[in-house]
Amino acid sequence: MIAGWQAIPHEAKRENMQCRQDVVQWCSWGFMLLGLGFLVRQKKTETPYGRYVDPSEGRRMVPARVAWFAQELPSFLVPVLLLATAEESSSMGRALLLCTFCLHYFQRTFIYALLIHGRPCPLCIMISAIVFCSCNGFFQGYYLLRCAEYEHSWLRDARLWIGLIVFYAGMAINIHSDQILRKLRKPGETDYRIPRGGLFEYVSGANFFGEIVEWFGYAIATWSMPAFSFALFTMCSIGPRAYHHHRYHTPYPSSWTSR
Repeated sequence: MIAGWQAIPHEAKRENMQCRQDVVQWCSWGFMLLGLGFLVRQKKTETPYGRYVDPSEGRRMVPARVAWFAQELPSFLVPVLLLATAEESSSMGRALLLCTFCLHYFQRTFIYALLIHGRPCPLCIMISAIVFCSCNGFFQGYYLLRCAEYEHSWLRDARLWIGLIVFYAGMAINIHSDQILRKLRKPGETDYRIPRGGLFEYVSGANFFGEIVEWFGYAIATWSMPAFSFALFTMCSIGPRAYHHHRYHTPYPSSWTSR
């Protein structure tokens, strides 16, 4: 890891042959560069799912619930399997943080995915999301279980509690915003409506904002480069989508609907 991340009071490099700090560092930089690449790309064009799918392109589509369940599941399942098959018991600190990560994806996989009634998702988008979530789930789990070590004093560290508060605040914003979005349309309706209430009164993509806040809170709580790289990737990948939503809504009154 780079020096700035090694000099953390409550985290020490584990003298364990199972931990490859050089791999962790390169993967972290890779996530950040990938995120910046998404940011540049999405300034020019929208990612083709949801309202931005062009039906004339003839893409293979997957039902929204199936797509969301399949693509979110690896981020929950892979860390759980790593934790279950770990050769040694994990400290409370590492287990707590990994369970915090898994909590988000439990909600996204088993609750959000079953409640969503959006438009079908392109198969290629679903597959790319499955690959990314599998890699990220392994990366975050590997780092916490094989590399990170938190001293007992870490449980009294302000960074842990500030990070967890920010994480759960972001999660609450994300879940509440998703609930508002689900209530916009009755079963069978496919037209788009401008959401009102909650943080939608202040930002066009309150659901995206909540998720970005979540992962920066998680990065603070773990105080690790892998978590920060994922938070940055999240901001760069879904932040532009919120911007495109804002441009999509701006010319129209709050009562506007569109097919």
